[in-house]
Amino acid sequence: MSETTDQENLTQSMLNVLNRQKKAYIKEGVVTAEVRIDRLARTIDLLGKYGTRLCETMASDFGHRSIQQSKLTDIDGSIGPLKDAQKHLRKWMRSEKRKAMFPLGVFGARARVEYQPLGVIGCISPWNFPVQLTFGPLAGILSAGNRTMIKPSEFTPATSELMKEMFEEAFDIEEVAVFTGGPEVGGAFSSLPFDHLLFTGATSVAKHVMRAASENLVPVTLELGGKSPVVIGKSADMEMTATNVMAGKTMNAGQICLAPDYIFVPEESANDFVNAAKSSVKKMYPNIKDNPDYTSVVNERHFNRLTSYIDDAREKGAEIIEINPADEDFSQQEHNRIPPTLILNPTEDMAVMKEEIFGPVLPIKKYRDMEEPLEYINDHPRPLGLYYFGKDSDEEQKVLTRTTSGGVTVNDVVMHVAQEDLPFGGVGPSGMGSYHGHDGFKTFSHAKAIFTQSKIVSKLAAAMRPPYKKAS
Repeated sequence: MSETTDQENLTQSMLNVLNRQKKAYIKEGVVTAEVRIDRLARTIDLLGKYGTRLCETMASDFGHRSIQQSKLTDIDGSIGPLKDAQKHLRKWMRSEKRKAMFPLGVFGARARVEYQPLGVIGCISPWNFPVQLTFGPLAGILSAGNRTMIKPSEFTPATSELMKEMFEEAFDIEEVAVFTGGPEVGGAFSSLPFDHLLFTGATSVAKHVMRAASENLVPVTLELGGKSPVVIGKSADMEMTATNVMAGKTMNAGQICLAPDYIFVPEESANDFVNAAKSSVKKMYPNIKDNPDYTSVVNERHFNRLTSYIDDAREKGAEIIEINPADEDFSQQEHNRIPPTLILNPTEDMAVMKEEIFGPVLPIKKYRDMEEPLEYINDHPRPLGLYYFGKDSDEEQKVLTRTTSGGVTVNDVVMHVAQEDLPFGGVGPSGMGSYHGHDGFKTFSHAKAIFTQSKIVSKLAAAMRPPYKKAS
């Protein structure tokens, strides 16, 4: 059988499932609150039943991944949004009254918006938080009354297969379907005529996904990444700043789309930050090589990519500071672990300043005046996140109003994504569209405009219809 035929068969098999889901959705009619709550409940029950096994499987896929971190970020981090959706969806489902144009409303005309399920949502999830970024979006997808087809990452194959088994246990294929496999499956999946497609992953892959979706005019929500900057003001508490930054940078070994990607620090405070960073890492990870709390880089390809960034920066003159509290030898190790590594005085020709890092490597740039970081940030693609540290409210406002990013956390990093009542999404190259909480419900719903005309207006309107007569 030819490769072309295999691809056609793959696409057709997924298309058959999509058509089944669409027909089942239409046959179902109104998707009641009770049905939506039940689907969310079944999803929550799966996480409760399989939580420990999922954490262990993710650890296996990564070589090593902190079990406690996985429980916090992937299991609890999924259950929270799902329960929040259960709690609020009846309120979200209510129609919204809108104002009818004057004077129509005076005579009894009415306007409203009804939120209707879109139908079938495609969901392509990544490897870095393979459970949370598969289950989390279901809060919005299922609360909005949709069915879904999921393509999880091939880089965490055991976790993807386990999730497939889990969904098949709790859901009919006409409600939730999971397709595992490599790029050929992803390519076929993204070409399907979904009612909406959510993709979370790399910008480079997103271009192919968006191109494929455009063939069927499928609306897309793209959750990407970019180089999220940290701006440290002169008024910042350096110990707190370094602790929060390094906690965010070392979580999941920096393999987070919102991880701080580079830092701007006042030149007179650079050494203070470095010393505080060393101290904070030592408190969190007295040793790293065999520490169960420190996560490995997901595979050898990404490990080699990150070490090449460090080597490139060293060769081009940057100062490399490896934070290795126990002075361990990483040249021989069972897993792909890289200790937190600071790169001082990086230049623009270094790979670490050109590419999204996605690992425990952190460039540090010095500045004299706040205009320098603002100009630099605005001269580069808009990031998914931006972080400001300081106590100067005027300076904070300047940073917030003169930069554009998907979201912002002040005096911490990453945490805005954990606020379920805030929309989460990128802007420009870091993504389009948003979800989480009520915003997720709206993203995966069709806001249907409904206008009801009054009898009085209908009678009065007769005077404005043909045949038109010229005034005598």
